[in-house]
Amino acid sequence: MPDQKQYSRREILRLGAGSLLALGLWPGSLRAAEKGQSGDFSFLVVNDIHYVDGHCGDWLQGVLCKMRNHPEHPDFCVIAGDLAENGTAAQFTAVRDLFKTLGIPVFCVPGNHDYVTFTERKPYEQIFPNSLNYQFEHKGWQFVALDTTQGQTAFPTQIQAPTLGWVDDTLPGLDKTRPTVILTHFPLGPGVVVRPTNADLLLDRFRDYNLQAAFSGHWHGFTEGHIREATLTTNKCCSFRSHNHDGTIEKGYFLCRAKDGMVSRVFVQVG
Repeated sequence: MPDQKQYSRREILRLGAGSLLALGLWPGSLRAAEKGQSGDFSFLVVNDIHYVDGHCGDWLQGVLCKMRNHPEHPDFCVIAGDLAENGTAAQFTAVRDLFKTLGIPVFCVPGNHDYVTFTERKPYEQIFPNSLNYQFEHKGWQFVALDTTQGQTAFPTQIQAPTLGWVDDTLPGLDKTRPTVILTHFPLGPGVVVRPTNADLLLDRFRDYNLQAAFSGHWHGFTEGHIREATLTTNKCCSFRSHNHDGTIEKGYFLCRAKDGMVSRVFVQVG
């Protein structure tokens, strides 16, 4: 990995997100020494549930039982898109009610399967209100949840203008020194086949922030990319009916730990 000191800040700022990622550089990593006060906690990230019917619900009961029994007692849970298979109100209601049994806050972002038609996702927006583009803070950490969908399109896609505009309006209000995590459905890491064609335009906007991680779904399989300290991942699906795209058979979720301004994760196999 190149030594970041070889590049001036002006040179770094001229590079796009793709070049920065390839070089292992990220301006926001210069702020790592300025992380300030951030607490230690754990949280869950699950993706691609693809809920269809009661058989999925019975299977999810076992997943949720395992989630509730972690000694760390996670503070919240993230669902990184594709909560439902067909985007119906019945499917979303079942997922919402099942995850309520965790007894902790649940945050989600939409996936392409969360549309009931190519452009319609009213059931998702009604049952999971205010869950498109938003941000929340927890113990000194900043989490930015984003809608990266383009209707029901699976590939190729672009992150749409309303999301990029929301990021432009929101980022000036965030603290550049606090550890920051991006949550999306479509992958942001390099080399992932289903990565949006304009993912670098999104990442460019975070270049001066202390980005530590991005958690995504859509690609049912484990992938990992790096931007200096930041790790950009996808995970195997956590679905009774859907399969992994990488040919593996394991299903599960991430148990993540935020500590000393950094985040680590372990895969928890289920079912």
